[in-house]
Amino acid sequence: MDPESGTTNYVPVRAKAYPASKNALSVDAKFWRSFRNKSAPQQISAVTCIQFSPAEPHDFAVTSSTRVVVYDGVTCEPKKNILRFTDVAYSGSFRSDGQLLAAGGETGIVQVFDVGSRKVLRQLKAHTGAVHWVRYSPQDKLHIASAGDDRTVRWWDVATQAPLLTLEGHTDYVRCGATSPASGDLWATGAYDHTVRLWDFRTSRSVLQFEHGKPLEDVLFFPSGGLLASAGGQEVKIWDIVGGGRQLHVLSSHQKTVTTLCMAPSSNSRAALDQDAPRLLTASLDGHVKVFELSQFKVTHAAKYPAPILSMGVSPDCTTLAVGTSSGLLSIRQRKKPDKLDAGTATALGVARPRRPRKLHPNNYRYFLRGGAESAAEDDYVLARPKKVNLGQHDQFLRSFQYREALSSALSTSDPTVVVAVMEELVARGGLVAALSRRDVSSLEPLLAFICKYVVMPKQARLLVPIAHQVLDMYAGILGSSSSIWHLVTVLRERVALEVKLQQSLQSLQGLMQPLIQASVQS
Repeated sequence: MDPESGTTNYVPVRAKAYPASKNALSVDAKFWRSFRNKSAPQQISAVTCIQFSPAEPHDFAVTSSTRVVVYDGVTCEPKKNILRFTDVAYSGSFRSDGQLLAAGGETGIVQVFDVGSRKVLRQLKAHTGAVHWVRYSPQDKLHIASAGDDRTVRWWDVATQAPLLTLEGHTDYVRCGATSPASGDLWATGAYDHTVRLWDFRTSRSVLQFEHGKPLEDVLFFPSGGLLASAGGQEVKIWDIVGGGRQLHVLSSHQKTVTTLCMAPSSNSRAALDQDAPRLLTASLDGHVKVFELSQFKVTHAAKYPAPILSMGVSPDCTTLAVGTSSGLLSIRQRKKPDKLDAGTATALGVARPRRPRKLHPNNYRYFLRGGAESAAEDDYVLARPKKVNLGQHDQFLRSFQYREALSSALSTSDPTVVVAVMEELVARGGLVAALSRRDVSSLEPLLAFICKYVVMPKQARLLVPIAHQVLDMYAGILGSSSSIWHLVTVLRERVALEVKLQQSLQSLQGLMQPLIQASVQS
């Protein structure tokens, strides 16, 4: 109080701002906030589809413009670029084993690719308009469902490249679909005619039809197969299939068109969520991703992205969240796997659990080491381990393409079988000239000695006579420079002359005996 004026002066006090308590966050919010930005690669155009492989390590395919990029499920780095499209590609999706990938396109052709080699294995041609939705059957590896702007749904046999079914009923572009987890014969499709149709491929007809009221952008079955979610306009509607198509709930949390739906899978690694239940994720052109719990369909978490969202996917183990936008931005977020979390984080998230044994696949090296430590049972047939073959020195020279040394090593063995085998191998490889050339007196002498000894032998004559001609032609200028070489050449000439004389005598004898043999036969 001011004693002179008698008035009271109040001193302004600034209130201290306390941060919100982390305990105020729900368990769901803690779980989804544990996802950290891994990377944000920029695509060349809008990202229209993201689909994860059902097989570990859960790689995911990103469809944008005229290509499908396969990203590694662990490192989130690009593994393969599939560029075999002449126009815009749509709906790149994996087969159940992750080995093949199918995609549609603006050309109306459904193409099947080998993920490893990126080769086109099949081209399914029957649609007369752009194919915006393609999915492999999760129950087998031989059939594909597709739908497009020709207002038809087709069921393909991949092996024969022929459509088994052509389902007609929609009156506008068909842009989305899903298969029932309860039965591989039940498929749902949504179109711009505002309707969702449930097809039974066994009867080739539509068994249920739902009126959504807006052009359909996506449809999704719940894990039980009894409920179906449809997205169109600003609303997501929940339908009871078992109850005959009764509408159960309407989710109106977005300000713009809802473009994509996905289900965060239920697994023990997500024990942070109530009763380990799955969660419904919705994304919209307003740039928001919202998470709904499935008991009362309340929003438990929301995230904002810088551009309108066109596609979204969650990995089957719920460790990776990928979101694609109309600007081409691909946002990839990951959380640590439960077995890698420290004790404090695991307690906070409620995801601590025993580590599950890793399932091995044939594309893993450890798959072929199974049973190496097992002991054989009494009734097992034991295969003996093949003994290691010790290669001779000449074989080792042949493996390293040292042809001259290989022939010299074979000659040192004095075994005609070995020498002839090496010579035949050199002839087959085209390395005989290299083996015979550039020899000095010490290395030429064993070769001439072998030729002198075996050139008249019937088994070796066919091979050694041309070789003898080759050696004499190559070394004609130096044959007289060494007495030992000249002696071997003299011996060779004498043996060949003797063999020729012997053959002439045998021919004369044959001529004398031929009339006698014919006379004895006639008598």
